Amino acid sequence: MADPASYRPQTGEIPTTPGVYRFRDPHGRVIYVGKAKNLRSRLNSYFANPAGLLPKTHAMVHAASSVEWTMVGSELESLQLEYTWIKEFKPRFNVVFRDDKTYPYLAVSMGEKLPRVQVMRGERRKGTRYFGPYTAGAIRETMDTLLRVFPVRSCSPGVLKRAQASGRPCLLGYIDKCSAPCVGRVTAEEHRAIAEDFCSFMGGEAKRFITRLEKDMGAAVAELDYERAARLRDDIIALRKVFERNAVVLSEDTDADVFALHEDDLEASVQVFHVRGGRVRGQRGWVVEKVEDATTPELIEHLLQQVYGEDSDNQGRIPREVLVPEIPSNHHELLEWLGGLRGAKVDIRVPRRGDKAALMSTVRENAEQALKLHKVRRAGDITVRSLALQELQEALDLPVPLLRIECYDISHVQGTNVVASMVVVEDGLPKKSDYRKFSITGAAASDDTAAMHDVLTRRFRHYLQDKSAQLPKSGEVPNPAAAEPSSPDDAALTGAKAKFAYPPNLVVVDGGQPQVNAAARALAELGIDDVYVVGLAKRLEEVWLPDSDFPVILPRTSQGLYLLQRIRDEAHRFAITFHRQKRGKAMTVSALDGVPGLGEAKRKALVAHFGSLKKIKAATALELTAAKGIGPALAEAVVSHLAAAGASGEAAPAVNMTTGEILEI
Repeated sequence: MADPASYRPQTGEIPTTPGVYRFRDPHGRVIYVGKAKNLRSRLNSYFANPAGLLPKTHAMVHAASSVEWTMVGSELESLQLEYTWIKEFKPRFNVVFRDDKTYPYLAVSMGEKLPRVQVMRGERRKGTRYFGPYTAGAIRETMDTLLRVFPVRSCSPGVLKRAQASGRPCLLGYIDKCSAPCVGRVTAEEHRAIAEDFCSFMGGEAKRFITRLEKDMGAAVAELDYERAARLRDDIIALRKVFERNAVVLSEDTDADVFALHEDDLEASVQVFHVRGGRVRGQRGWVVEKVEDATTPELIEHLLQQVYGEDSDNQGRIPREVLVPEIPSNHHELLEWLGGLRGAKVDIRVPRRGDKAALMSTVRENAEQALKLHKVRRAGDITVRSLALQELQEALDLPVPLLRIECYDISHVQGTNVVASMVVVEDGLPKKSDYRKFSITGAAASDDTAAMHDVLTRRFRHYLQDKSAQLPKSGEVPNPAAAEPSSPDDAALTGAKAKFAYPPNLVVVDGGQPQVNAAARALAELGIDDVYVVGLAKRLEEVWLPDSDFPVILPRTSQGLYLLQRIRDEAHRFAITFHRQKRGKAMTVSALDGVPGLGEAKRKALVAHFGSLKKIKAATALELTAAKGIGPALAEAVVSHLAAAGASGEAAPAVNMTTGEILEI
């Protein structure tokens, strides 16, 4: 890795004007492209204190060996040049939005002499108009339906040449789903006009064609040409079927692209709904790895650059409105650039209320689900899982393969209802049957490090007890009497052993150096030296080792880091769920709590029978036995408990401590 000081330019050499800069590696490859309003200020920020940079930027400046810049006349020019260079060099440290899957488009090759309608994927071609994207089934059905009304050529070049040579059209020409320009049924100009009408219909002008066909049908009926009227009727039904397939979500004069994103520390998912004529005409999605330190406005700026800068044929693709969750960086320059591509004004704004805000909420839900699906697919791939475990083992320099990993997290609200979770991953997959929950009380609940020490001590104490148990030798028949617990305490211990029988190769704690040291201290006190401990800190996703002054920084695109993050997030989810359950129970108190032998079901039976706590207090022990499940001994216990509570002045109705609602009167 290069030392940034070795190629740092002199401050006086760097201009203070707007411009675009490029970092190159020792092989001359461009690894990062950026723009700045003030080149001197921006470039100096990379070299002033390299050690203080965030991990991704730190890796970039140490991977580079030179930096160069180009001055431009305005911020708009810097925006255009930055996009051009990113598209040309594809730098690995720049944000690159990749489709989460390849969507099919309905394409019309208007650049050909005889335009062709086809379903296309992949890169866009010059002179071809695209509509969509669609799902695979919907696009085939749409194209088949429209060809009866707009019989545009859809055959391949080979089929076209054979038809021209033989003088006979293909099957589509015989069933009237092609106007057969190959054999001269229509001229090339007439066929191009049909293709233009097809594009106009797909562009949102459906009502114009339906109205025209209705007039033609009326004229055919007036002339008593019922066969032609029937064909026109079927054409109208076909067009309406295509037109009405998409629900109206906004006013009919609305043309907009609605973007929304959902992101975490490593990746961001983007979804867009293409609204034309008030209807959702298509949907598209991307997942991007956040390999540079980009804020949400910067991500949106890069997104719009790449979505609308893919090719020069933008007049039909860029709508009047672009709705985004946050105003992008360089907003005014981006508006000017998009307006130039579209040939008309473009408005970028954030919907705050109404139908557009509601639609954006739907798009955001799609983005969230797309990111979850992306992570699940990565986690479910055995090759990716194996790579993640191998990368993690090598990065942490561990001598054993990571067959079992356990992760621990502490959850509480200002020190109350302190709980912990243990989640287990075996061979890179969660093993939910081994998940465990811990309640923490007393001195251990004073802070997170004490709680972590307590949880690890309890978990591995059970492991040691199981390890020290005498197991029968090979061929030896165990004594059945000895295997049965002689007391309830022995039974509880046996169950505990079964729960914690298998030790992990690696323990992951949610936190930084203090939590890691507390966990390592707990293992050392128990004499365990074959279990390794690391911590994952949330802020910069740093991996901490015990008694280390510096963290291990895994690459942001590392599969090992993805695995650690998934385990940490799962432990956090599991801990939060248990904490909410415990807090909910603690917030509801009742005067009947604490009666020996009176569980929740019998308490509800008492309240249901008598109607209120006041009537339960007034009842005698004999009267209480009338309630379902209440025997004489339990009735006496209830009377004694309520009498004692009343004497001490502690009697109180059941109250929800969050809302103040009285639950039993």
